[in-house]
Amino acid sequence: MVIVNALGSVLSIVAMITVGYILTSKGWLDEKTSKVFSKLVCNISLPCLMISDLMGNFDRNKLNNLGKGLIIPFLSIALCYLLAIIVSKIIKVDKHKVGTFRSMFFVSNSIFIGLPVNLALFGSQSIPYVLLYYIANTSFFWTIGAYGISTDGQSKKNSIFSKETFKRIVSPPLMGFVIAIILIMLNIQIPKFIMDTCKYFGNLTTPLSMLFIGITIYSVDISEIKMDIDMIAILFGRFLISPILVFIMAHYFPIPELMKKVFVVQAAMPVMTNTAIVARTYGADHKYATVMTVVTTISSLIFIPIYMALLG
Repeated sequence: MVIVNALGSVLSIVAMITVGYILTSKGWLDEKTSKVFSKLVCNISLPCLMISDLMGNFDRNKLNNLGKGLIIPFLSIALCYLLAIIVSKIIKVDKHKVGTFRSMFFVSNSIFIGLPVNLALFGSQSIPYVLLYYIANTSFFWTIGAYGISTDGQSKKNSIFSKETFKRIVSPPLMGFVIAIILIMLNIQIPKFIMDTCKYFGNLTTPLSMLFIGITIYSVDISEIKMDIDMIAILFGRFLISPILVFIMAHYFPIPELMKKVFVVQAAMPVMTNTAIVARTYGADHKYATVMTVVTTISSLIFIPIYMALLG
């Protein structure tokens, strides 16, 4: 029963993507709609999700108490990023895809799939640890990850210290994240109607992202999707390298057993679904990101039971 519940969260993602594909085939959705969806997700629903999720699940005491556990996700994700750089150079990833490749290699779908999977495996006591990993994962994605994806869409590369790069990194989702952390640390409560509004808009993130991916898949020639070195490397990064790094970190920085298990599961999740949305926003190869999102999400149906068995 636990296996069915854990896999159910992945199947619901696949179902929403399928709906997007079918609606596009029927002419209800199109390329223009996907542009609107990407703007809605990046500029409205994701910032609201950051605020509602963090402020709804954390207070200053929780952040302070759990803060020491952040070292493992931050260190493991940072090491995974360094490995992503090395791997991308070894396999010679296309320079117009390299930022997107690295982002998909080192950050995971820690909230849309990671949260329901951990709930199915370990129950509600896993939520603080899920969100702890989510903080590290989100910090990396909306800074280094978003910067890398943005450079894929530029004809001329800007320095990471340039004004243009700063504008790209300081995105609405990251600002939502930063505002939420500041409000929590200052112990400031925002009015209930604002929190409710953020929650409603935040709840749009997953379905809009999945519909966007369905639209993009419709425009991709499925016959051209082949198992290449990029795909194999990302599968290794997501399902082997990332969780193994957490195991290693947990050996050097002892943490509670449940926290370790949650971090391993979080690290072994598929590509973050927002990658394709961000790629579209920055003019990068969003079809490449979409294909890898779908491939890793479907592959997780195989890997999730394996990690469940390994973690007992």
